[in-house]
Amino acid sequence: MTVRVMLISPAMNAALREARFAGDAPLDEAGLRQARAAADLLPATDRALHGPSRRCTLTADALGVGSADEHALRDWELGRWTGARLDGVSASEPEAVAAWLADPSTSPHGGESLLELCARAGAWLDALDDSSPGRVLAVVEPAVIRAAVVHALDLPPQAFWRIDVAPLTLTELSGRSGRWNLRCGRPLTAEPVG
Repeated sequence: MTVRVMLISPAMNAALREARFAGDAPLDEAGLRQARAAADLLPATDRALHGPSRRCTLTADALGVGSADEHALRDWELGRWTGARLDGVSASEPEAVAAWLADPSTSPHGGESLLELCARAGAWLDALDDSSPGRVLAVVEPAVIRAAVVHALDLPPQAFWRIDVAPLTLTELSGRSGRWNLRCGRPLTAEPVG
């Protein structure tokens, strides 16, 4: 059975502007305004979900989608790096950051490896074949969207680092486990998000 999965990246927040690793920060005023303005641009859906972060929850609320929290769609677990700035970690742990970027099986931060993130996103995506036919909309962190795309298209894990997901964009996967098609990056707002 065909499934249409519509993944929406959450709106802007301070942590994203500061290039922080994950961190559960709320939306900033600009992000909240942009999400509210995008509410009328959402495609029709049969089921709506969101990742458990405040950013995803507040974006889903601002978009006006009655969605349920889905733990499998949580952000990449980055252990002790969570909330830290990328430039700070790169300066204090350059070898660890280099290993993390080069080897998808490593997790020097003590959280999930890239392979584990891709497997988790892929398991959720593949489970939709049986549990949720039709149109599923999910507001999820960019790392989850990137991991889902890597899994769906059977890309090498290193491709994760080459996929950009801007705030408040729609990435669509349609098909079923083993045969997904991709439509990526449709903005849900005309206002600049950066």
